[in-house]
Order: sequence, then C-alpha cells, then structure tokens
Amino acid sequence: MEWNRLLSTKRARGGYTVPRKSTDLRSEFEKDYHRIIGSASFRRLQDKTQVFPLDQSDFIRTRLTHSLEVSSLGKSLGQNIGENILKYRRDTGFTPQMKEDICHILECAGLIHDIGNPPFGHFGEVAIREWFERNLKTLKFKGKSVEELLIPQMREDFYHFEGNAQALRLVTKLHYLVDENGMNLTYALLNTIIKYPVSSTEINVETGNIKDKKMGYYYADRKIFEDVTEETGTGTNRHPLTYILEAADDLAYKTADIEDAFVKGYISYQRLEDALYELILCYGDEGYNPLEKLRSLYTRGKEKGVRSPESYAVKNWLVQLQGVLIGCATFGFTSNYDAIMAGTYQKDLFFGTYGEKLMELLGTMAYKEVFCSRSIYKMEIMESVMLDFLMEQFVRSVLYYDTEVPLGTIDKRIISFISDNYRNAYRLQAEGKSEAEKLYLRLLLVTDFICGMTDSYAKRLYQEMKVIL
Repeated sequence: MEWNRLLSTKRARGGYTVPRKSTDLRSEFEKDYHRIIGSASFRRLQDKTQVFPLDQSDFIRTRLTHSLEVSSLGKSLGQNIGENILKYRRDTGFTPQMKEDICHILECAGLIHDIGNPPFGHFGEVAIREWFERNLKTLKFKGKSVEELLIPQMREDFYHFEGNAQALRLVTKLHYLVDENGMNLTYALLNTIIKYPVSSTEINVETGNIKDKKMGYYYADRKIFEDVTEETGTGTNRHPLTYILEAADDLAYKTADIEDAFVKGYISYQRLEDALYELILCYGDEGYNPLEKLRSLYTRGKEKGVRSPESYAVKNWLVQLQGVLIGCATFGFTSNYDAIMAGTYQKDLFFGTYGEKLMELLGTMAYKEVFCSRSIYKMEIMESVMLDFLMEQFVRSVLYYDTEVPLGTIDKRIISFISDNYRNAYRLQAEGKSEAEKLYLRLLLVTDFICGMTDSYAKRLYQEMKVIL
C-alpha cells in the first residue's frame, strides 16, 4: 500500500476535486470535517448511550462526547506517528503534507466511527442481532420463510448486524442531502472507518487476524466498499489509518469507562489501587509504575486539601495514563510499520507493549464492576423490551411495502413514521432489483430507521405505540 493512494481525495460525486482559484483554502479532508459536524446524524449522538443509557448526569459521557474524544486522540496519534515516519525516514514517499492530511482524516474518522450505532449502546446491536436470530426463520413472506428467500450474505448481514457496517451505510447512502451519495465524503476517510474489510459470510475469528472478527459492510453496500478499496489500493486489507482510529477508540472508551464508573460509584479508588497492585505483582512495571503514579496523585490531592483526594487521584491518573498509552500505540504502529503497510499485521497497536496489560486491566475492571452489575442488567432488559417491540412492529409492517399486496391501515401508519430520507434511499436502491433483494432492503430500511433513533426517541416512540396499539 502506498500513501499517495491511501490518502485519496476522490468522492462518489464529483470524483477528484480540481484545484481552482478560491477563497476557500480548506483541504478536502477539512471539508469532510465541516460536512460531518453540520449533519443531523452527528448531532443525534448527543442523545445516544455510551455506557449509561438515559442518564441524568451532565458528567457522564454520551456517544457525542466519546466521539469528540476519539477524534482528539486520533489526531494526536496521527501527529506522533506522522512525525516519527518523517523523522526516521521510514517511507521515502511520505511528506509533511501527508502527515497533515492523516491528522485531518483521523479527526474526521473519530467523529463518525460510532455514527451508525443504534440507541442504547452496544447492547442495542446485540438486541437487534438476536431479534433476527429468533425471528428470521419463522417470518413469512408470501407463504415462504424469509430466511430461505434471502441469499447467504443477506441472511448473515442480519445475523451479524453491526454498527460499524451501519456507519458506512449511513454516511454513503442514508444522509440524503443533495443526492443518493450521502455525505459524499472522501474515499480515504471512508476506508479509514471500515474496521473490518470483510463481508458477513467472510467473518472468521479463527484466523487470529483482527480484521476478520466482524463484518465491515452490508451486501447492499458492496459496490461502495469495492470502489473505495480499489481506489485506495487496500483491497481486503485494513487501511493503515484504521489501526490508529481503533487505538484512539480503545484508549478513549477504556479510560472514560473507568472515570464514569468511578463517578457513578461502581468503582472505588481502593478497587483501582488493588487492581494495579495485582498488575505490578504479575508483570512488573517495565519503566512505568501505574500504582506509584496513582498513589502519588492521592498524596498530592491530600496535600492540596482537595475535598476528595480519591477523585483527584483517579481523574488525574487517567489523564496521565492516556499520555502513556498514546506512546504505546505510537510505538505499536511505527515498530510494525512495514507489516501494516504490507497488509500483513494482524493485531492492534497495543499488542506486545506494556499498554496491552494496562488496557486489559481497564477493560476487565469495567466489565466486571459495571457491565455485569445488576443495575446495568436491569437497564438492558428494559432496552431489549423496547427494541424487540419496535423491531416486531416495523418489520411486520414493511414486509409487503412496495409490493402488489395491499397494506393494512395500521401498517400504512406505522411505515409513515419512517423518515422520508430513509424511504427515498430504499426506493433508489430497490429500483430494478429482484423481489428477494427488495425484501432484504426493506428489512434494512427498518434497521436504518431504528439505528437513526436517539435513546429518548426510541423510548418515546415505544411508549406512544404501546398506547396506540
């Protein structure tokens, strides 16, 4: 892979922008940034769950604040890595302008990496996926099983429903503003957000390659995937910037989850100190002692006379830790540079660094203390009930939409709730397609609509429809 292709400024509409005299001095990637932050889809992230759904606290992170943090960390990592490539001449074709471009691309990618996620966080993905697993076999269309009518990749798209694939779909097709090309973002940016460059039938966790874990695009969006990867030269490999985006995402959410959990009372200072003690006991400190840093911050907080030295210590420790982990990810990329550029690197950027153990510790602690807590389980059960109801009503209503079979009065009204943008996107994509593919696209129409919902809207629509029906 070569940077001059990887950083392609091509767009689905307009192709390559021809430089001309203008007062607009922005690069193509800076223009992407402004398209994203001005979009309704991006604004809706302010009312989507990161960890704690429908939380009343102003402190707790939403998808919006998380995305802003990933954007910031991604840009910082891009600066570090770009400067390293230049300083040590790891690639003779890499220029200072390319360093600037990758910073802007990563800044944009951080903003949209979660833009396709449904309401109620990652549990929303699980709820939608499991609804299809339970119902696709028994759902009937003209007397036949819907599962049997769909080709394997169509079926597997629903059985492996994925927010990452939905993000690509949203920004390329569903954000209908000018035409069917969505936000019409640059191909370099689109390729960066494709974390898993495989289809739903090519998922294979046994390979040990990080890129094969999940699907990266739907059958319906295979053309844009092929166009983008052919243009950038990545093929079925990960774009090098995807590794950096993923590291920024992991770094952001794992440190933020601990901070939010501490503020909510799920994790105490002492629990964190004990976990770090066990880490040092098992692996040593390798030049960085996180336990010593935490304790010294606690002591400083006491000396300063702050109201809660525990809070002072934990929050400042997490800030310092981010700096350490940025260094680990930078080393992970630059030390594996040749393999990443050849498309043969199979791990994340923290693999083999001390940061790997720290990231594992944060993830395990959040899982045990927060995600497995009774209060989170209660919220997830409520979320599942709401999403199951919405999926049931909308899927059954769209089955015969756009067919010769007349719709019932209630079905017509339920379909009217789906936004015009999504229905327009469906009509454009369904034109000239077979009956089976139209059925597949109608099921996607439902997931498109539900993924576009905020947490509050999903809850409100559920409540309103329960009363109506």
